[in-house]
Parts: sequence; C-alpha cells; structure tokens
Amino acid sequence: MELETLLYEQEDGVAVITMNRPEVHNAFNHRMQAELHGLWRHLRRNEDVRAVVLTGAGDEAFCAGIDRDETIQESYLAYEENRWKMQGRTGPVSTPFMFNDPGVNINPKTNDLWKPIIAAVNGMACGGALYMLGESDIIIAADHATFFDPHVTYGMVAGFESTHLLQKLPLGEVLRMMLLGAWERMSAERAHQMGLVSEIVPGPELRERALWVAKAIASAPVMAVQGTLRAIWMTHELSRREALSQVSTFVALGTLFDNVAGGQQIFEGNEPRPEWRLR
Repeated sequence: MELETLLYEQEDGVAVITMNRPEVHNAFNHRMQAELHGLWRHLRRNEDVRAVVLTGAGDEAFCAGIDRDETIQESYLAYEENRWKMQGRTGPVSTPFMFNDPGVNINPKTNDLWKPIIAAVNGMACGGALYMLGESDIIIAADHATFFDPHVTYGMVAGFESTHLLQKLPLGEVLRMMLLGAWERMSAERAHQMGLVSEIVPGPELRERALWVAKAIASAPVMAVQGTLRAIWMTHELSRREALSQVSTFVALGTLFDNVAGGQQIFEGNEPRPEWRLR
C-alpha cells in the first residue's frame, strides 16, 4: 500500500509508524483507517519486525481522534432526517444494533497483531486516540502530553473510548475523564500516577526512549515475547482462575529449547548480559 497519511520506518527489528496529518492534529480519516488496518495486517507477516513504536507527527498532538469534518459532517449531520439509514463507513448502519467501529481498522490487537506496541505520546491524545492507547502495551509520554475525551461535550456517547481506557485506568478516573469531556485534560504526570503512562520524558527525548524500549524488547526471542504478551492480555481480560487454567498453553508454546539454552548462556556469563537502566 502506498502510504498517504502515515510514515513508516524500520530498523533493528523495530517498525516506527507515525500518524502524519499534523495540520489536523493527526486525526484519522477513512484513508488513515485503511492504512493502519493494512499495516497491522502486514506486520503480522513481517518477521523482520519484532516490536512497533506508534507516534504522531509534530510535537502538538499524538492523535486527536476521528476526523470530524469527514465523519461527523459527511455522515451524521448529512442524514439528520433518517440517521439510521446513513450507511456510513463509521457509525450506525441501518439500525442502532449494527455499528461500524473504527477500532476494527486502527487497533493492532483487534487485527490480531501480537507484537509489542510502544506508544510515544508526543502531545494531545484525545477521543479516538484512546482506542489505540487502550491496545498499546507500553505508553511513554512527553512531559507536555495531555489526555482527554470530549465526546459528551459534543453530544456524543464516550462508549468505545471508555471501554478501552478501563483496561488501563481505575473506574473513577475514567468516569471523570469521560464526563468532564472538554472541560479538563489529564496531564502526563497524572497519567503516570494512575498507571496509564509508564514513563515521562522531555519531548526531544521521546523518540529515543521509545526506540530504546522497543529495541530492548526486540532483542529477546520472538516466541518468548509474543507468548508473554498473549498470556498477560488473556489473564487481564479473564478471571484469575480461568487464566490459570489456560496460561500453561502459552508457556508451552512460547518456551523453546534453543531459546532456553541461549538464555542459560547469558545467565552463566558466557554471553553478555543486558546493561540495565533504572527507571
């Protein structure tokens, strides 16, 4: 696919995907949805990529969610008299019981990509951006980053976004963010306190830190990384007892003899150990 709305780089086992519509704060239109969907599916087959960094162009915004000019003006408001018949590419279809969810396109795990996603939040992240953060594995934020969801302020239900954020934040924090809408933004510091963000760095250092994390993960055996990823997400989304009954499958599939033998060489000092950093 020829990319119009995304930038793509690849080095040392890491893909860097940059949402590249800075003139609209990297809001995703239908084209970006299609390009993200295509990239997530492609990366499932690209064995040279073992981890992914996702970020936005510029230093003002990671992503401002859906492109309202395209989706709200052309879809919702253009069908005021018969809105359930709009047949749009995003939103209700025919009846309120069928819905075109953009998450089907923009979310990595929804597209069955089980390679670690490191989100580098370089500014404002709001609305539909929370979809992608909800399915990211590690979130690193620039010190000026902010998080909010203006749906209710604009007369819309914050449903999908809040569901994704409940995987990352306590109930009370999600309720406050969603119900206050455009009236309040969560700072990077508060997001770090609540566990949404794992690390805050100065803006100019964001890309370097995200790449360091991604490359460190990419240096480990693929099966061990992906098995761990699947086990943790499965455990997070099931009850403890259900998870314990199934997690042995991921351990058995992902723990390979050659990888364990190589790890033992590192443990015994026959191969270099990682030079760890303190966070």
